[in-house]
Amino acid sequence: MTTTSHEAPRTVKRRGDRIFSGISFAAGALILITLASVALFLTVEAIPGITASSEEAPILDGDGFWSYVWPLVYGTLFAAAIALVIATPLAIAVALFISHYAPRRIGQVVGYVVDLLAAVPSVVYGLWGIAFLSGQLVPVYRWLADNLGFIPFFDTNPAGQAYAFSTTGRTIMTASLVLAIMILPIITAICREIFLQTPRLHQEAALALGATRWESIRLTVFPYARSGIVGAVMLGLGRALGETMAVAMVLSTSGVVTVRLLTTTNPSTIPANIAHGIKESSGLNVNVLIASGLVLFVITFLVNFAARAIVDRRKDFSGAN
Repeated sequence: MTTTSHEAPRTVKRRGDRIFSGISFAAGALILITLASVALFLTVEAIPGITASSEEAPILDGDGFWSYVWPLVYGTLFAAAIALVIATPLAIAVALFISHYAPRRIGQVVGYVVDLLAAVPSVVYGLWGIAFLSGQLVPVYRWLADNLGFIPFFDTNPAGQAYAFSTTGRTIMTASLVLAIMILPIITAICREIFLQTPRLHQEAALALGATRWESIRLTVFPYARSGIVGAVMLGLGRALGETMAVAMVLSTSGVVTVRLLTTTNPSTIPANIAHGIKESSGLNVNVLIASGLVLFVITFLVNFAARAIVDRRKDFSGAN
C-alpha cells in the first residue's frame, strides 16, 4: 500500500524580487537610522541647554529653560490650531467642489492650481504676508476690535495690561492666516483623492433612494473618508507646527502667553524663535535653542502618534481601509 504526501509548493523568488525586497528593506532601515540619528543629536546637544542657568545662558533671561520654552510651545500650538480651524473646512469644501460639483475641466484646473500652491516656497508666503496681507487686514482687524472687542480674542485694550492695537497688521492672526494658506493645498489634495475613491455604487444607491446630492455626500462620502480626512488634517498640522520662515517674517520674537489676536504683543513659535536667535547665539545659548527644537520634535511625534491612533480606531468604520 502506497501513501502520497502532499507538500506545499516551494516559492522561488526571482532575482528581481530579491533585489526589490533588499532595496525596500534598506530604504526603511535608512529612515529609521536617520530618525534615530536626529533624535540622538538633539538629545545630546539639548541636555546642556536644559540644565543651564541664566548666568551660563543669557538667552534664558533670568528664568530656567522650561519657563523660557513654555510660551514658545504655547505660541506654536496656538498658531497651528488657528490655522487648522481656518483651513480644514475650506480645504474639505474645495476638495468636494473638485470631486463632486465642478465640471470635469474646471475641476482639473482648480486641482492643478491647488497642487501648484503646495509647491510655493514658504519664504514667498512670508514676503506676501508681511508686504501685502498684513496691511490689507488692518481695516478688518479694526472692525473686529471695535465691534467684537468684548470677545477676549479681539480685545485690544484689556484693563491693567499693556496691549495695543497693531496698526501694521503683523499679528499672530496674520501669521495663522499665512499658515492656513500654506497647509490648505496639502489637506485639499489628500481629501480630493479620498473623495474620488468613494465607491460610485454607494452614491448612486443613495441618489436612487431619493437623497439629494448633499445628502448622498453626507451619508456615503464622509463616512468612507473620515479616517483619511483625519490623516490629511494631521499632515497639515505637522506642516503648521514646523513652519519657520513665514512666521518668522511676520512676527517678532516675544515670550508672552496671550489669546489676543490683534495686538502688537504676540506669542512666538519655536521655529520662528530659532530662526531669529540662531545667528546671534553662541555657547550654551545655541544649546538652549537646540533644546527648544527637541521639544518641537517631541510635540510632532506625539501629534503623529495621536493621528495614527485615531486613524486605526476609525479604520473599521471606513471603507477606505
